[in-house]
Amino acid sequence: MAKRGPAMRDNLREDHHEFLEIYHFTPSEFEKSGPAWPIRIGYNEAKANYHIGPRTTPYHYLLVILDGRGTFHQAGQTYSLRPGDLFCLFPQVTHEYYTAADEPLRKIFFAFDGPGARSLLARLGLQEEQPHAAGAAVKEAVKLLWTFLDRSARGAGQSGERMTDLARLHYLHGVFDLLTASTAGTRQSGLRGESAWLQRGKEYLEMHYADGITVERAADYVGVERTHFSKRFRHTYGLPPVQYLQELKMKEARHLLEHTGYTLSEIAHSVGYPDLFSFSKAFKKWTGQPPKTYRMERMAAGGQEAEQRGTNASGHE
Repeated sequence: MAKRGPAMRDNLREDHHEFLEIYHFTPSEFEKSGPAWPIRIGYNEAKANYHIGPRTTPYHYLLVILDGRGTFHQAGQTYSLRPGDLFCLFPQVTHEYYTAADEPLRKIFFAFDGPGARSLLARLGLQEEQPHAAGAAVKEAVKLLWTFLDRSARGAGQSGERMTDLARLHYLHGVFDLLTASTAGTRQSGLRGESAWLQRGKEYLEMHYADGITVERAADYVGVERTHFSKRFRHTYGLPPVQYLQELKMKEARHLLEHTGYTLSEIAHSVGYPDLFSFSKAFKKWTGQPPKTYRMERMAAGGQEAEQRGTNASGHE
């Protein structure tokens, strides 16, 4: 990562243990209606005596090590800090970190808040029990953080170019997007990762079954081979994904036949079939009845139930 020192940053302030540049944000109502929003962003260069804590913070922090070495303590665990590492601070959790005197830390960081803050960190594999990720700070994410910092600097002061709430959210979620993509392969290598991609594959089928998708497309979406996806899906959920996909279509088709006045062609297209013939064939194979017969029988049964309820009500008058 390219070296940047105090001479290269116009807004660095010096105190007894660091050079610091920091910008604070007040979230808009729009930002607070979402899952997370930025609170501040900053950059610092540690002096040899740099030492933070033990203390707590009211917000979530994500910190990126650019250069130097240090040590981080949180929740009874100790982590070595190296260039390219990520570490996070959680609200009301005591933490402590400090630099190695001979290789002072240099880092860029941001604080954020919101009901989805922990979910964002979890996408990076970061949680209170594991608040450190070695080498996870990919250069694309770091570059975007620098852009966020520089954009914040231009907006500082009364005559500054104010940054909109949409811009702040763009940077926040953009950084997490880049970091998530870089850590996805590592997180999916274990059992927990497998559970994650299987769940995403299942949700993909549930969300897009009416769009004519295939199991192969679901497998591509989560980044695994179709055969492996089908095998693990069946092992976890008890049926092949192609059967689950068909089940989703048929459940929705039955609902539409029973509770709407849509034509059979409209229902066929609504559940992902290209034409009435293929839908009717699949529906009959699934239920044992053509869709027209199924609808007529359900309508007749519904009429009988309504008539019976009316008779019972009359008997109580």
